[in-house]
Amino acid sequence: MKHEMLLGALLPMTALVAPAYSADYLTVEQAQRQFFPNASQFVDSTLDLDDDQRDQIKERAGTRQRRDNQRVWRAEQEGKNLGWMFVDDVIGKHEFITYALAVSPAGEVLGVEILSYRETHGGEVREASWRDQFNGKTLDDTIRLGKDVSNISGATLSCRNVTDGVRRLLNIWDLYLKHA
Repeated sequence: MKHEMLLGALLPMTALVAPAYSADYLTVEQAQRQFFPNASQFVDSTLDLDDDQRDQIKERAGTRQRRDNQRVWRAEQEGKNLGWMFVDDVIGKHEFITYALAVSPAGEVLGVEILSYRETHGGEVREASWRDQFNGKTLDDTIRLGKDVSNISGATLSCRNVTDGVRRLLNIWDLYLKHA
């Protein structure tokens, strides 16, 4: 009887929980090939960052570097640097958005791809029309939502956090990879 009462009390609460949603669109390898189709190799150049470096990134980018390491690969063709590809996570509203950023050797955004999206709303950040507005941007640009990056109604948090992430990764490129 006690179990039946407990089950009866918990059953309505389970209906209030939103279902989890997750979609994987590209693997790291697929994104690498998409951004750098002529690359002969991708050299793992993951950065291990100490607290001082993470503080420096936050000061410059205006957003913190959550992890002690940053996944990044150098795209090469016969030893020539074609650019860099970062893989990063930012929080959407509640869940992580995994995205890739390709940067030229000169620090210009070559593209942004959403690899995995785990939110129930805001997936419009995956639309090419929104992502393409980053192409060609450098640290000379503001790279701020509502300034030089447009918002998508209903996806504001996803838009803001991906935008902030792109700016943060460009600062990491400038600080630690620009002359590598």
